[in-house]
Amino acid sequence: MVLIAATVCTKSGKALVSRQFVEMTKARIEGLLAAFPKLMTGGRQHTFVETESVRYVYQPLDKLYMLLITTKASNILEDLETLRLFSRVVPEYCTQLTEAEVLNQAFNLLFAFDEIVALGYRESVNLAQVRSFVEMDSHEEKIYQAVRQTQEREAANRMRERAKELQRERLEAAKRGQPPRSQMSYGSGFGSSSMSSPSAEVVPEKLPPTPARDTRPATRSAMKLGSRGTDAESFVSRLRSEGDVAAASASPAVNTGSTAGARTDQPAVNQKDVHLRFEERLNLVAGRDGDIQNFELSGLLTLRITNEQFGRIHVHVDNKDTRSLQLQTHPNVDKEAFRSQGVIGLKQTQRPFPLHSDVGVLKWRLTGANDDKLAPFSVNCWPSEGASGGCDVNIEYELEQEHLTLTDVNINIPLPSGNTQVVVHQWEGSYTQKGRSLIWSIPIVNAQQKSGSLEFTVTPAIPNDFFPLTVSWVSETSLALLTATKVTQAEDGTPVDYSQEISFHPDKYEIV
Repeated sequence: MVLIAATVCTKSGKALVSRQFVEMTKARIEGLLAAFPKLMTGGRQHTFVETESVRYVYQPLDKLYMLLITTKASNILEDLETLRLFSRVVPEYCTQLTEAEVLNQAFNLLFAFDEIVALGYRESVNLAQVRSFVEMDSHEEKIYQAVRQTQEREAANRMRERAKELQRERLEAAKRGQPPRSQMSYGSGFGSSSMSSPSAEVVPEKLPPTPARDTRPATRSAMKLGSRGTDAESFVSRLRSEGDVAAASASPAVNTGSTAGARTDQPAVNQKDVHLRFEERLNLVAGRDGDIQNFELSGLLTLRITNEQFGRIHVHVDNKDTRSLQLQTHPNVDKEAFRSQGVIGLKQTQRPFPLHSDVGVLKWRLTGANDDKLAPFSVNCWPSEGASGGCDVNIEYELEQEHLTLTDVNINIPLPSGNTQVVVHQWEGSYTQKGRSLIWSIPIVNAQQKSGSLEFTVTPAIPNDFFPLTVSWVSETSLALLTATKVTQAEDGTPVDYSQEISFHPDKYEIV
C-alpha cells in the first residue's frame, strides 16, 4: 500500500482526526504520530521526513499539521499532490483552523478523506467532486421530492373538498329527513364515471352544529379512501386531519436553483367553476460566454371543473409562438379540432370532463442548444484576478424576453473555501451571504427594469471559484406564447366564465 494514514494533528503530535487506510493497531499509529515531532529539526526547508520504515509528508495549517504517512516506496511527487488536496479539504469544512473546530467537523473530514483515498491509493477526484460526494446532493432526489410534495398538496385539496361534500350531503339529507343520496363520481380513468348505491341506514334528523357525531350514515363505494363500514364522521375528521398534516409537511421548496415551483396548498381565491392552469418548467445550462449548452421547456395546461353544468365545454387556445413548439393533446381530446381550430374538447362530445380534479389536456415542449434567443433571462459573470491574490467580480443580468415578468429572482454565487473576505461595491436589489454562497436577490425583473449589475471583491480567490451560478425565480407569465382566448359550451357555443393562473419557474438554471 502507498498511503498508510492521513492525520490532522497538533505540533506536539496529538492526533485530532486520523484515518488509517491499512490494517494497523491503535498503538502503532499513536507510536508513529508520537515519533513525528521528534524528527522535526530547526532550519529544514523540506515538507517530508523519513525513517527506516515510513515517510512523513506534512504541511503546516496555522498551529496544526496536515500529515500523511506513506511507505518509502511511494512516489514523493504524487504524495505532495495528494497532500495539497488534503490541505484544501480541511479549510473547506473548518472555518477556523483550531482544535475545537477540527474535532467538531471530524466526521465530515473523515468522509472527505475516504473520497480522496481508497485502499491506500488516491482516487482521481478534485475538491469540487469531493464536496459534491460528501453532500450527497442528487438532482433526481430533488425532482422526486418536488413531485411528492405536489401530490401531497393535491391529495390534501381533494380530501378537503370531499369532506365539504360529505358535510353538505348530510345537511341536505337532514333537511329532507332522508339518508344521503349517492352521487356521480369519476374513477381513475379520464372522463369515466360510476354510480354507487347507499345502504338503507337512516341519518338522524337533527344535526349538531359541529361535525362530530357518533351515528353511522350509509357507506359509499364511489370514493374508496377508507375501509368499508368506517364511521362517516371519523372519515371526515381523518380527511381533515390528514389534509392538515400533508399541507404542513409539504413546505415550499427554497429557491436554490434545484427546486422548484410546486403548487400552492390552497386554490386561488378567485377560482371559478371553470379554471385553467398554465404551468411551465425550464431546464437550462449556459456557458460562461453566454452560449446555451442545454435548453428544455416543458409546459402543461390543466383544466378543473367544479360545476357539472360546465362538464361539456370547449377551450379555445391561441398559439402565437413562432418557434418550433411541440404540442401534444390528451388522447381523449379531439386532435383534429385542436389542429385546425385551436379548440380543446373531448372526442366523445356526449361525455363530460371529470369534476373536481385537475385534468391535463395539453402539453408543450421546446428544446434546443446553441441558440441564445431561447433564454428568457441571461446572466454574465466576469471574474478577474486582482491584487493580493483576490478577484474582482462583475455580474450583470438582462431580461431577454420582454413579455415576461419575473419576481423573487435569486442568483446564487458560490464563494471560495477557507477564510475569505467579501466586499460588495455596487448592487441592485439586495444581497446576503450564507455560508459559502452570496445570494443576490432582485424583487422584480420586467421590460421596465430589465437589467442590473453586482460588483464585489473576494480575497483570496481565483476566477473558477465563482462557478457554477444558479438562478431561480417565480413568474405569473409564460415563456411560450400560448393563451386561452375563451371557453364555450360544446352544444351551442355559449360563452362560459372562467379563471386562469400561470406559473413559470426553472427546475434548473445554471451558468457553468
